[in-house]
Amino acid sequence: MRRKEKTPVRGDERAGLEDELVAVTQRHIARVAAHAQAISKEGDSTVEAQQPPPRERHAPHREEIAEPRGPVEVHDAGRLRRPLVRAAVRSTHADARGDDDREAVRKELEVDALRRRAGNCARRVHRRARLIARTGADGRRYRHLVEAIALVGVLAGCGGSGGSSAPTIAVQPAHRYEVTGFGPTSGIQAGKPALLSFTIAQPNGEPLTRYKHGSGPHNGVDLVIVRSDDSHVLYEDTDIHAHGHITQPVVFPAPGRYRIVIDAYPQQTGPTSPFNFQLFEWVTVGGKPDLHPVPPFSRTTVVDGYRFTLDAKPRLRAIEPAFLTFDVTGPGGKPAAFSLWRGALAHAIFIRKGSLDYFHTHVCPPGATNCGTKLGGASVTGVTSKPGKLKVGVLVPAPGTWRLFLLTYIDGKERVAPFTLAVR
Repeated sequence: MRRKEKTPVRGDERAGLEDELVAVTQRHIARVAAHAQAISKEGDSTVEAQQPPPRERHAPHREEIAEPRGPVEVHDAGRLRRPLVRAAVRSTHADARGDDDREAVRKELEVDALRRRAGNCARRVHRRARLIARTGADGRRYRHLVEAIALVGVLAGCGGSGGSSAPTIAVQPAHRYEVTGFGPTSGIQAGKPALLSFTIAQPNGEPLTRYKHGSGPHNGVDLVIVRSDDSHVLYEDTDIHAHGHITQPVVFPAPGRYRIVIDAYPQQTGPTSPFNFQLFEWVTVGGKPDLHPVPPFSRTTVVDGYRFTLDAKPRLRAIEPAFLTFDVTGPGGKPAAFSLWRGALAHAIFIRKGSLDYFHTHVCPPGATNCGTKLGGASVTGVTSKPGKLKVGVLVPAPGTWRLFLLTYIDGKERVAPFTLAVR
């Protein structure tokens, strides 16, 4: 039987794709639960009503499908020659009849090969109709649709909720340290002591009772308390009682909502490097808060007559260790004499604007041990060797605007100098 030559027609010049698709049967595919609104046609219904009805196209004849083609095909519009690419994902026995010489059928075989790769995780169902392109259709118009259908089928077969027989993976919640019995969280008045109390539960559910104690600042459990506008910071030690119960009286300076950072150092039985973790709680101090915006950068801050001056405007980057050098002078310009306080000569507490993320470094005398701070593979240790000079280490986990609260102990009193830093 001789076939008539037909004029090539561009398949990508029609307004819609519907007339290039016909229903054929597909035996085994992965079940995909159809969404009630998987395909919405409301948006283009008016346009479709104005289009002439599509020509009726018939499925390709078996003889047309079986007709062999050469390794080079002719573009249907520009009569350009291009290589006929065969996908490597097809199995060797997928095309027993040689039908893959037709591009539309070849694409169907490629999808079937992807489905075979799903193996036992795909759930078999009864045969059903699917859509393939008619003869002459431009494969570029529906290539992504075919690939998406194959991918969704594999995913649905391997981990979906299509039926009780489909395999599933149950992920159990991670074991972690938790705060139990924390209180009070409300009814607190500014300027009056509030006794905060809580227990830290280990991953096995038992109270944590053994904490690190020794030289340096990495010991016990500390509370870092910051108001939501990043304007007030308290650094409190705690008392650890029998059975791991922890208490600490705190005087909140002003009304508002405060984030409580519980910085804990459990006793280690293995490595000697400092290991700590943070847990977080919130408390509300009664009254109308007078919130303040974060002030801009300034090199100098004066606290109780003591002047803290940064030597230059810093250029900081997240997760990159850096150092800030401060000159601290008292009345009359005399260099300040720092006293060792809670294991360090100065504590640098970093709080990120908005998120209230927290980080903490220390300034220690030369040769001090158990003073460094680590983040990932980086570490930093601040030092000072003479009065009036502080070399503060900076190591923060994320870019943004950060508030540095530089805590020192001068002339028998804690003095906190705040600074605003930009981190890229």
